[in-house]
Amino acid sequence: MALDERRAGSLSGLTENEAKEFHSIFMTSFVLFTIIAIVAHILVWMWRPWLPGPNGYVQLQDGVTNVASLLTTLVT
Repeated sequence: MALDERRAGSLSGLTENEAKEFHSIFMTSFVLFTIIAIVAHILVWMWRPWLPGPNGYVQLQDGVTNVASLLTTLVT
C-alpha cells in the first residue's frame, strides 16, 4: 500500500498511528499548561487578590504611593 493511499481517508493527512501520537503529545502539553496556569493564578491571587476587600483598593493605593515616592527620591 502506497503512502498516499494510507493517508487518503484522513482529513489531516496523518495515519492513525501518527494521529494517536500527535494526540497524546497535544493532551500532555495541554494538561501541563493548564496546571501551570492554575498554579500561576493561585500565586497571583495570594500575592494580590483582584477583588477588593472591605476597604476597597485603599491598601493598593497606599502601596503605589509608597513606591512612587521611593522612586522619586531615587531619581532626584
